[in-house]
Amino acid sequence: MAGLRLVLASNNAKKLSELRALLGDLAVDLVTQGSLGIHEAEEPHHSFIENALAKARHAATAAGGAAIADDSGLCVDALGGAPGVISAHYAGEVAAAGEREARRRVQDAANNARLLDALRGTTDRRAHFICTLVAVRHAQDPQPLVALGRWPGEILAAPRGTQGFGYDPLMFIPELGRTVAELDETTKNRHSHRARATAQMRLLLQEVWHL
Repeated sequence: MAGLRLVLASNNAKKLSELRALLGDLAVDLVTQGSLGIHEAEEPHHSFIENALAKARHAATAAGGAAIADDSGLCVDALGGAPGVISAHYAGEVAAAGEREARRRVQDAANNARLLDALRGTTDRRAHFICTLVAVRHAQDPQPLVALGRWPGEILAAPRGTQGFGYDPLMFIPELGRTVAELDETTKNRHSHRARATAQMRLLLQEVWHL
């Protein structure tokens, strides 16, 4: 399967860049579904794994070949796992003008504000970022490859740092002594939930798909 085209079920350029770097020298040509004219799949499920599988099968169907998808988010212990699969729109869809990155920053700020409000007065600040990766050889693949990355931390009472996106400014990593938004890209890519999931996926792609 040398030189396998693997369609990423996302149009997120940062996610593509991260996964390309993390998959390294595997014989894979990773391309976004958007570059093939494939629209984004619905994500109606309550768990990361169900949504990732739905997205992977959708992309594989449209592309007629192998696909990989992730579903990621933040789970806070004191909130019963919320925001979970709705992490990207925890505050609801926030209307904002401008280009995509500008709109995302407005949404991120609203999500962070809602999270801090939900945790007001709460002493248990434990949380973890989750990344579930699912890869399928084709849309009907009976043996999807599934990898899970979990990155534990604590939610601060106020944001710190300017790197990253989403909940990164609030997510403090005790072992590193910094928030995710205070980490350089290399350090983040080495420790992140996506890095942990991708390390598992690399092994599966090599062992099961013989890449």
